[in-house]
Amino acid sequence: MSGETPLEVNKRLWDGLVAINARSAYYDVEGFKSGKSTLRSIEREALGNVRGKRLIHLQCHFGLDTLSWARLGANVTGVDISGKAIELARSLASELGIEATFVQAAVDDLPDVLDGTFDIVFTSYGVLCWLPDLERWAKVIAHVLEPGGTFFIADFHPFLTTFHSERGADLLEVASSYFPGDGPVRWDDLPSYADPSITVPGPSYEWTHTLGDVVSALAGVGLRVRRLEEYPVCTYAYFPFMEEGEDGWWRLKGQKGSVPLMFSLLATKD
Repeated sequence: MSGETPLEVNKRLWDGLVAINARSAYYDVEGFKSGKSTLRSIEREALGNVRGKRLIHLQCHFGLDTLSWARLGANVTGVDISGKAIELARSLASELGIEATFVQAAVDDLPDVLDGTFDIVFTSYGVLCWLPDLERWAKVIAHVLEPGGTFFIADFHPFLTTFHSERGADLLEVASSYFPGDGPVRWDDLPSYADPSITVPGPSYEWTHTLGDVVSALAGVGLRVRRLEEYPVCTYAYFPFMEEGEDGWWRLKGQKGSVPLMFSLLATKD
C-alpha cells in the first residue's frame, strides 16, 4: 500500500466491493435480470423520455442503472474506476442482450479515453464523496455534454455526513464538520452499505463537499442550474434508527421531514 494515492486505494476497495454488492439484496441482481428496473422515481421523473438519447453514466459501479436506462431506449455508456465492476457490467449486458458500452476510467481521466459528447450526463447515489476535485469533475461534465444537453445528479445530502452513522448510533449527533478539511477523510473497516452484516476492510478515503461547492463548480463551467431539490428520504438505512416506508424510501424514525437526507440537481449546457 506504500506510495499508493487515495484514488488507487479506493479503486482496490471498489474492486473488492463488486462481489459483495452483486450478492446483496440491496442490488437484487436476480430481480434485475428478471426485468426489474433499478431506477428510482427521482431520476425517472427528472429526465423523462430518454429514448434515442445518448446517455453517459459516471461512476456506474457494475451498471444496473446504466442498463436500466438502456431498457428505456437510451444509448448508454457507463464509466467506472473499478475494472472488476466494468467486467461484471459487460457480462450482464451480454447475458441479457442489452446494448451498452462500458469504459474503465476515473472521472478525471475520461476526456483522455473517450471521444464524443452526450445528450445526458447522469450520476447518482454515493458518488460525490469519492471525488477529490469538484472543479475538475465539473469540467469533465461540461466537456462530454452536448450543447443543449442535460446533467442530472441525485446523491446523499452532504449534511448527512456530519452525523454519527455507526451501528450503535441511536440519535442524530454531530460527528464531523460539514465543511471540507485540508484533505480526504480516512476510514477503516466500515460496514457495507449494501449488506451491513459484512465489514469491508479498509482503508478508504472520502472527500467532503458542501452543497454550495457542487452548485459553484457546475456554474463555474457555464452550466445553468435549472432545479435543485432536497428530500427527507434515503435509498437505504444510512442510520441504524431509520425505517423503510411502503414506497421503498427510508426515513428517520419519529421525524417528519426534519433533516435533508438527499438532494438532486438538474443543469443544462446552453
